[in-house]
Formats: sequence, C-alpha cells, structure tokens
Amino acid sequence: MRAWVAVTDKDWYRFLSQRPHLDEVNFWQPGGSRVFGALSPGEPFLFKLHHPDNAIVGGGFFTHASPPLPVSVAWEAFGEKNGAGSFDEMRRRIERYRRAPEDPRAQYLIGCIILQEPFFLAETDWIPAPVDFKPQIVQGKTYDLDQPVGRALWQTVLDRWGGVRRTGVAEPSRPEIALDWRVRPVRQRLGQGAFRVLVTDVYQRRCAITGEKALPVLQAAHIRPVTREGLHRVDNVSADDTSPQNAEIGSPPTLSENVPSPTPIGRRDRCWDWRTS
Repeated sequence: MRAWVAVTDKDWYRFLSQRPHLDEVNFWQPGGSRVFGALSPGEPFLFKLHHPDNAIVGGGFFTHASPPLPVSVAWEAFGEKNGAGSFDEMRRRIERYRRAPEDPRAQYLIGCIILQEPFFLAETDWIPAPVDFKPQIVQGKTYDLDQPVGRALWQTVLDRWGGVRRTGVAEPSRPEIALDWRVRPVRQRLGQGAFRVLVTDVYQRRCAITGEKALPVLQAAHIRPVTREGLHRVDNVSADDTSPQNAEIGSPPTLSENVPSPTPIGRRDRCWDWRTS
C-alpha cells in the first residue's frame, strides 16, 4: 500500500475546503505532459501546500488518471470540483502556471487525476511535511505505508481526519473492544465526473458505434442488456427487430466479461445517448 504526497495549490485547497460534502475532485495538472501512474485505485493521495506553508492539508483516494483532456471537457465533467468557481477562473490559473498570455479561446490540454472521498483539514490540523520531502520536489513523492515514515505519516493523517469526521455523526467510543486496523483499498461508487471520464477513456475516446472522436459531443451513461441471451441492438429510434439499423455490439476488451455492453438508443449529432435500465 502506497500514498502519494502531491504539491498542491493553496487557492485550489482553499476553494474546495469550503465545500466539505464533495464526493470527488479533479486534481488537474496544467501541463498534462505525462499520465500519473504512481498509485493503484483506492490508494491515498495527499495534498501538500507549497512553501512556506509546507504542510499536508487533506487528501483523497486515487481513482483514475486520464490522458490529457481539453480544459472545456474537464470543466464540463467536474465543474467546481476542479477547485475553481468558474471556467474562466480555471483557465486563468492554467495560464498563470504555464506563464501563457491570456486567451479566452485557448483549449488547453491538462492532466486529470480523479480522486474519490476528498477530505480537507482545518489549519489547526495541518500536518508538517515529512522531513525527507525536499523543497526541490515540484510534483510529489511516493511513500510506502509499510515503512516507518509512511506508516507514521498515514497514522497522523487518520488521527487528524478522524477529528474532522467526529464533527458529524460518529459511532460512540467503545474502548472495551480492541480494534485491529488494517489499511486496504476498497471499491467505491464513482462520482459523475469520474464515471464520464473513465468510460470515455475505456472506449478510447470515441463513440462505440460511429467512431466519432469529438469529445465535447460524446456522452457516457450506464449500460444495459437488451436480450436475455446478452446480445445488443442499435435501435436508432426503431422498435422493428428486423430493421437494418439494428446491429450487435460488444464490450471493449478492457471491460470485464461480466459487464454488459452498451446499448445506444438514439443518435444526436453523430453521438449516442446512453440510458440505464
């Protein structure tokens, strides 16, 4: 089990910390030149502020790292979960980090690291960065939670985060029961932004039927089987089983075999709407 300590923008932290009930956030990277690969899904991703604050101020659990996305698509998927109050504000932050001139029409590509169950610590609970986190580190550092430094860091995070949770509904303390805590990843329900980006990436950023690759017009939703035999049809607004518009489709190879393949039910601008059963 590992954790990633990421260097974090204070404005991003401040904005999101005022919205404590978020189910997901997008930790975006202004350059987006590389796809993040330091963690497996479910492992902790911690937020550390730049110097001089140099403190861990929250975190989340890694879900998916997407290849660079147009900033407009990231905004449409996550909105304020990007850590900005508007699309223009997000674009200006990207330009500030890129040291680029202001361009309202620019379609920047950014890296997207999608995190579930984000949490943010009050300033009184901030955790000093580990002593081996050098000032010259500009992106982040991996910690093995089975090693002394990583184990101590994660235990401190749990202690401070527990203080945050106790401000809500908490289970009464039962000191008579000895608890054996073990760190382990768990499956979590995806937020809507994570769902959209993950499905888009699984289908190689193109419509499963038409091959359309214009990201702004592609939509993702839940999938359902049409027949008991597991075959699927492209009805295209037709209920006629013998229509030539009908065709069988299958799941992409990266999906598990027990996941039903998508059933498009209507065409719009050469893309397909998806509905849940």
